[in-house]
Amino acid sequence: NVFGFKALRALRLEDLRISPAYVKTFQGPPHGIEVERDKLNKYGRPLLGCTIKPKLGLSAKNYGRAVYECLRGGLDFTKDDENVNSQPFMRWRDRFLFVAEAIYKSQAETGEIKGHYLNATAGTCEEMLKRAQCAKE
Repeated sequence: NVFGFKALRALRLEDLRISPAYVKTFQGPPHGIEVERDKLNKYGRPLLGCTIKPKLGLSAKNYGRAVYECLRGGLDFTKDDENVNSQPFMRWRDRFLFVAEAIYKSQAETGEIKGHYLNATAGTCEEMLKRAQCAKE
């Protein structure tokens, strides 16, 4: 997403300095790789996942199908692109339901635990909390 999605021929970061005072303001993630491995029951190898593409334009049903095919094909998890939210052609709840179906179906067929990182952000805090509660249930 550098420079507003414009094509770049080359980009190289030559130096980055972050002050120690600024670094101290970050406590790190709430949990680490061990928690993810425990949730997926995957140890002794890398976790394999992908972001579903195209990020925009799929119906909720086709999005769920893409998730299913990735998980059934051997990936451990899939995730929403940060731009995927709730569009007129793919409402959040519809996407959630099709993704949940894809996870359950791929787990039943592979015998493995599968996962999906779902974007629950919304226009208001209340809607975001509502989405999170829906996903939790």
